[in-house]
Amino acid sequence: MATDPLSKIPQAFAEPVESFLAWLELERGLSSNTIGAYARDLAQYAQYLQKLAVADWSEVNEAAVSAWTAHLGKAEYARSSQARKLSAVRMLARHLVREGIRKDDFTELVSAPKLSRKLPEVLTRGELERLLDAPATNTPHGLRDRAMLELFYSSGLRVSELCGILLQSINLDDGYVRVFGKGAKERIAPIGGAAITAVRDYLAGGRPHFVKAKTGSELFLSQQGKAISRKMVWVLIKQYAAKAGIKKPIKPHLLRHSFATHLLEGGADLRAIQEMLGHSDISTTQIYTAVQSARLADEHALYHPRAKQ
Repeated sequence: MATDPLSKIPQAFAEPVESFLAWLELERGLSSNTIGAYARDLAQYAQYLQKLAVADWSEVNEAAVSAWTAHLGKAEYARSSQARKLSAVRMLARHLVREGIRKDDFTELVSAPKLSRKLPEVLTRGELERLLDAPATNTPHGLRDRAMLELFYSSGLRVSELCGILLQSINLDDGYVRVFGKGAKERIAPIGGAAITAVRDYLAGGRPHFVKAKTGSELFLSQQGKAISRKMVWVLIKQYAAKAGIKKPIKPHLLRHSFATHLLEGGADLRAIQEMLGHSDISTTQIYTAVQSARLADEHALYHPRAKQ
């Protein structure tokens, strides 16, 4: 049985951390797995503070945070792990200020480790067209799969959001779908014309084939009449990508990344893309500007007459 990370927090530091974790659950709606990760990182930091002879959170200063990040580096934690652990401490520090336990944010001047962020893979417009055309729409399975692919790309959904769509959550007349993203956050995602047509065709000639006695109101169904699983969606996408002759590695989020990149290339506002994707922070969305810049650099290197001189 796994040890409760809260039990590892020195008593002098425990109560504010427990309050913070309760706030994450009740106010932010974060999952138990995410809250558990915060608890482990903060327990590790509190133990480090105890070794520095820091009495409690009121005595923590910038030097104590910088020393910890240096310690993590010497312990050969990956930069992504260092950044995640520092992020947990930052959020706790803001909570302490919010609750009046601290007057200042002791992490404000601490620099995060620089991350070399890998650009997401995206499909070209031509590859997307071939992928969307891959399902044969003369069968119920093909109608379902075509509707899933069209909606996936049209609305920039996460695979979990796609699988969780209910019949009552989609409005084809007005062209939108109501989805629940990370932390159970609700948002409205637009649906394009091609996806509306594909979903209508599936509802008329595909979904009835999958309905069983105990079928619920999920939009996309498996052969057993239950909500289609995330694993099955990605198995199908890999199969259709192979059929379409796409050589790129097919990974989760590929259609979502392509959705955002193609919108940006078409002139969409970054803030609008952020809202459509359900990103809480604009910096997450800004990765797609780097994708566009990298693509333009590649195009320049290939076609400019003096690029190779």
